[in-house]
Amino acid sequence: MERFTETFDVVAEDLDELNHVNNIRYIEWIQDISKKHWHQVTTEAMRATMVWVVRNHNISYSKSALLGDTIQISTYIESNKGPISTRVVEISNKISGELLVKGITEWCLLDAQTFRPKRVPEEVQQLFGGKS
Repeated sequence: MERFTETFDVVAEDLDELNHVNNIRYIEWIQDISKKHWHQVTTEAMRATMVWVVRNHNISYSKSALLGDTIQISTYIESNKGPISTRVVEISNKISGELLVKGITEWCLLDAQTFRPKRVPEEVQQLFGGKS
């Protein structure tokens, strides 16, 4: 399993009326790191023939992040079955190491021309190290 990780600080725009990171922001972070990982690992030619859509998000919120907290977010592919790729995203406080949020998302691979589901090719599975 190949992990992709980023670190950043919580800014005022990330907060809700309770002064902690808005739940919607976590979903945006999950989608952003997933896309960044895809772009980091694949070629432009691959990206021209395949697109991903979310089938299901399962998000567990454990603890709140606050303004100025340093966030570490990491993702990896847990498994692939047919056109479905299961991706795990873990969002932690970089300083304390505490897990804040864990997301498990089922992404469905589509052919970029027909938008029909397409089995995750072996070459893509090998790039990400997810189980088949």
